[in-house]
Amino acid sequence: MPSLPPAIAEIRLAVRSALADLPEGSTVVVALSGGADSLALAAATAFEAPKLGLRAGTLTVDHGLQEGSDAVARRAAEAAAALGLGALVVRVEVGAEGGPEAAARDARYRVLAEGAADAGAAAVLLGHTLDDQAETVLLGLARGSGAASLQGMAPVRTDDDGLRWIRPLLGVRRETTRAFCAASALEVWEDPHNRDERFTRVRVRESVLPVLEAELGPGVAEALARTAEQLREDAEAFDEMIHETIEDIVEHAEAGISVSAAALAANPAALRNRIIRLVVDSEFGASLTRLQTVEVARLATDWAGQGPIDLPGCSARRIGGRIVFTAR
Repeated sequence: MPSLPPAIAEIRLAVRSALADLPEGSTVVVALSGGADSLALAAATAFEAPKLGLRAGTLTVDHGLQEGSDAVARRAAEAAAALGLGALVVRVEVGAEGGPEAAARDARYRVLAEGAADAGAAAVLLGHTLDDQAETVLLGLARGSGAASLQGMAPVRTDDDGLRWIRPLLGVRRETTRAFCAASALEVWEDPHNRDERFTRVRVRESVLPVLEAELGPGVAEALARTAEQLREDAEAFDEMIHETIEDIVEHAEAGISVSAAALAANPAALRNRIIRLVVDSEFGASLTRLQTVEVARLATDWAGQGPIDLPGCSARRIGGRIVFTAR
């Protein structure tokens, strides 16, 4: 009996491990673009899901951003059908807010969530690889937006509707998904956007990571992915501490929310700053820069009668022994 090609064995094992916790009888939806990563994920899911008592299908989002995108989406659906998977194609209109990459991503995730809900799915499977994770960490490092952005993508995330977003291939190199497709005789679509250096992520992929590998030696991508995993573990521990602390020091105020200045000042800076960011994000749906966060923290640690601070969606001021956030 011929041995299984290593790439097929590795990806099937990754998918089997990622799906093992789902209840028998659940439905999963694979986000399928037709590229090597998502195609390998779909093929491995088609093989592994029935063994676990799971139903599986694919959803391909046609963004309409390239000529012939409808034909690409149709071929992806045909590939899924050939694998024995139900296949759905949805065409979306992509806006311009946040730039083309962000707008396309937002539209894609919205459609995936809606498609999963229509199918009664427990999870959406995404084909991000270890290489994608390394690129994400480098982009976060370049933005200088702190540990949160360096955590990269979570292997599993559950949204507010209880839908799981699972990335089974985060420990798999991109070259392995290509080897899987070659060994499985799967025709791969090459997205021209993946070579377009107008996009920052493409420049990281094509220029930055190869230089790092050449100058620092192999293993840089794996090291970046490990960094993301370690930071996520730290963040989870911090989140538990933050929520326990917030219960004691946060109170709802008229037209906003308030935090005990003394309690904030008594906490370490890392915890204090996270509390401030979480309060503003949860109450007003806004993200603070580090400079804004530190200025708010000074209302607790270096109070000298300074006036209110204008923030995205709200303002912060010291009133007595509390820092009060109110909507603007």
